[in-house]
Amino acid sequence: MKIFFLLSSLIFFFTLASSSPRALFPPRGWNSYDSFSWIISEDEFLQNAEIVSKSLQPHGYMYVVVDFLWYRKKVPGAWMDASGFDVIDKWGRVIPDPDRWPSSKDGKGFSEVARKVHSMGLKFGIHIMRGISRQAYDASTPILDIATGAPYEESGRQWTTRDIGLPERACNWMPHGFMSVNTKTGAGRAFLRSLFQQYVEWGVDFVKHDCVFGDDLDIDQISSVSEILGNLGRPIVYSLSPGTHATPAMAKDVHGLTSMYRITSDDWDNWGDVESHFNVARDFAAANMIGANGLLGRSWPDLDMLPLGWLTDPGANEGPHRASKLTLDEQRTQMTLWAMARSPLFFGGDLRRIDDQTYNLITNSELLGINDFSSNNTEFPYITGTKASTIENKVPSQKLTEVDKSHTHALGLTGCKDPKANGWTSEALDQDLEKICWKENLGNIFREPLCLFRGKSLLDSFFKRKPLLKSDEETIHKQQYQGKFHLSASDGMELCLDSSPNERLISKEFTSTPFSPCKWAVNQMWELTADGKLVNTYSGLCATVNSKKANAGSGGVRSWIASGKRGQIYLAFFNLNAEKTTISADISHLALSLPWRQFNKGLCKGQEIWSGKSLEVSQNISFDVEMHGCALFVLYCS
Repeated sequence: MKIFFLLSSLIFFFTLASSSPRALFPPRGWNSYDSFSWIISEDEFLQNAEIVSKSLQPHGYMYVVVDFLWYRKKVPGAWMDASGFDVIDKWGRVIPDPDRWPSSKDGKGFSEVARKVHSMGLKFGIHIMRGISRQAYDASTPILDIATGAPYEESGRQWTTRDIGLPERACNWMPHGFMSVNTKTGAGRAFLRSLFQQYVEWGVDFVKHDCVFGDDLDIDQISSVSEILGNLGRPIVYSLSPGTHATPAMAKDVHGLTSMYRITSDDWDNWGDVESHFNVARDFAAANMIGANGLLGRSWPDLDMLPLGWLTDPGANEGPHRASKLTLDEQRTQMTLWAMARSPLFFGGDLRRIDDQTYNLITNSELLGINDFSSNNTEFPYITGTKASTIENKVPSQKLTEVDKSHTHALGLTGCKDPKANGWTSEALDQDLEKICWKENLGNIFREPLCLFRGKSLLDSFFKRKPLLKSDEETIHKQQYQGKFHLSASDGMELCLDSSPNERLISKEFTSTPFSPCKWAVNQMWELTADGKLVNTYSGLCATVNSKKANAGSGGVRSWIASGKRGQIYLAFFNLNAEKTTISADISHLALSLPWRQFNKGLCKGQEIWSGKSLEVSQNISFDVEMHGCALFVLYCS
């Protein structure tokens, strides 16, 4: 019966997946970034695609995606944020580097690569950046009007790329590379249409759009691209990336415009990265964002690629050369969380050197079935964890009885429609200095409030002391930022609050502070509204404050629950501790997360997937879980 169900489910899945790109299920495939960084060649890409076709396609892996900088020349001096090394056409559009992608010569772009991928029964995807390249902007090329095939004209003049780029809205982690396009102009929209019409002509099925979500949210760009994709006559899966510091409130603004969207920074093969995904996954599940309405049916919060198998290093200019640093238990934990949260599954390792252990993990039929067909996926908080020291982790936590020094404040960004954005109040300290505080903890003897400082004249004196611009430029900037202001953590105004990190968060190890040296930059400009919102000029997002436990996320136990199509219950235990831990849950508590289910007898039978152990429990389910490991139960309860 189980085999029949799996076969029928796979037939159903492939019938839908093979007809056209859709997002009715979390998309699944292979991406080149974790193993090749940006330097992958045509031969290396097609060799991996061939293996996907033969070995992974039967398990639902349908997309093969070329990640970023496929248009950059692989020459000395070229790297992630280098300038002047990209190949662009006469219309200011980036095109594949012909030295790495020889079939792209003579204006063919990716059409030949896509043809070969399609002949393998797969779908072809590419990574693109925010708006327009700095190189195209500087070149001031004409813009293609796809309706006429001629340069775009409006208001009696011919428009160029110089007219549509917004240098003040450059990508924060690639400021010399790409900037937003002014979508409020007909020429800006025409440029975007010319881009995506070109992708249609190449045969692209999947677009990963970077530096437009999370801290770098550009809702105008996302909306314009989504509208263009909806009118192309070819279904293209639309994925947003990277999603650093993304929130459910932001997702509510974009989920209907996209097919999937990254909700984390880059995930790499260290335990800290894996562990950091638990809170994020929980929050998006609680907001009912898993499988919400999307561009091609549904949209999916994306926990990022799976850094398993044969990899390279974050930000490297070289191809794969090492094995994943995650232990087998940590890899199982990652794959199980991704499955239970129904995240898109994109494998990142070089498939030419995939080992049996990795292959068996990413093709595990139970995990893939959960990822495709489970429902009601949510964190299950009703568990206890007993470590060797017999100290228990329980939910909920104790009430505060003294000054709570275990909590810290974390600044974040959220959509301004989010009720959590209305939390700021101001107080004038003197004629030159104003204090802007998060009002949640004002007057609370147990918590110190988080306060920022706005220097009315101190900032002017700072720039006189350390000028950053010529006098005429400073005048222009002051006019542009009229009513906006800088914020500092102290009254010294040496470091100012930044809305976005200045470099790509390629790992939690590289996370930068939200404060950087003060400068005339749009991402450092803020405005306080009458209803208590602190709005950033760069992204239009609002600042918020989250109180979190010191060292939160370092250790503990977690659990997820979901229901299956045949009445089964999926229950996963995760041990985030650095030692073996016994994790337990009462059977009676399952109904708290699945209240519509009847547990008349309170008897559950099933199996733990990783050990293969069968079990029959009536009151309590308890299991010893290795350090950073997990247990996954498939239960049938009466």
